Amino acid sequence: MAGFDPKRHVGVHPERVSHVSSTDYPGHRTAQDNAWNLAQFHQSLAVRVERMSNRSIDFDLVGVDASIANAFRRILIAEVPTICIERVYMWCNTSVIADEVLAHRLGLVPLNVDPAFLDLKDPHNDQATDRNTLVFRLKAACERRKNAPKDATDPEALFINSEVLSSQLEWVPQGEQATVMSANPPLPTNPNIVLAKLRPGQEIDMEVHAFKGVGKDHAKFCPVATASYRLLPEIILSPAKPVPSDLAEKFQKCFSPGVIRVHPHTKKVSVDEKSARFESMSREVYRHPEFDGCVQLARVRDHFLFCIESEGFYPPERLLPEAIQVMRTKIATLRRAAEALLNDTGANEDAEMAEA
Repeated sequence: MAGFDPKRHVGVHPERVSHVSSTDYPGHRTAQDNAWNLAQFHQSLAVRVERMSNRSIDFDLVGVDASIANAFRRILIAEVPTICIERVYMWCNTSVIADEVLAHRLGLVPLNVDPAFLDLKDPHNDQATDRNTLVFRLKAACERRKNAPKDATDPEALFINSEVLSSQLEWVPQGEQATVMSANPPLPTNPNIVLAKLRPGQEIDMEVHAFKGVGKDHAKFCPVATASYRLLPEIILSPAKPVPSDLAEKFQKCFSPGVIRVHPHTKKVSVDEKSARFESMSREVYRHPEFDGCVQLARVRDHFLFCIESEGFYPPERLLPEAIQVMRTKIATLRRAAEALLNDTGANEDAEMAEA
């Protein structure tokens, strides 16, 4: 393994980090030309999926600056659109849950609806149409079961509709929606979300409207539960000062399980490259003076370990492409504004940039 490289690594020391700022830009070093090159960027760029399930994905994004990786993270949280319940028309609510609390709970129910089917609502025109609004009805009344066992204590055995679940939201198609969305009718992604609990004599009757929105308007529109990244850990062993064989096992315990390997006969210490990504970087090894100079902890500057959990319509593998599409739209808007300024050099007014 190569040694510490200030251009490639962020140093992790006992009480600080070093070489945080990127230096790969023109003019920083006179002997190097760091001008951006498309061919070099294409060669170094890589996206590798490490783990994927129905609701989460772990992938590596390699060869980009931290600003780009963080832009993807922020777009995933705040600007990838989803559809959520926005307005609740409460006709009857005799449950113990207040109208405002019940409306808030409904807004947080994720819907399995492709946002491409709906348009964003015009902020200057609040008219609901079949192109920008989904309508659901929810009607439930609690009654006693006539044939319930006398010794039963479970509410499910004693009452009908003792719990109001998200599966009881009934979609009411409007206009052309029945034709367009017939293959995948709008439903909650989880049918077992408890919205309220009822007892005999209590009733809920309402109509709710769902709109298209983004996370920066309200957190309920956020398509992800979490979207985070960290830099790839790298453990650099010093060839000038190897770990003493009698301290090999103690050295191994300073790191996360599986990261450090110890040869059973020679007690030689090595790093498991595949397991190094799971190192917590606790810096426990720096607490022991006998290991001073044996190891240098670092993180790879342009290697990002992403973890994304989907919560809503999008399968996890589709979230990054959606974020890239939003970024491309932003870049296109900025490019049009820059070209307008270049083509109108005599203009004295400021250029206006509207969101695409």
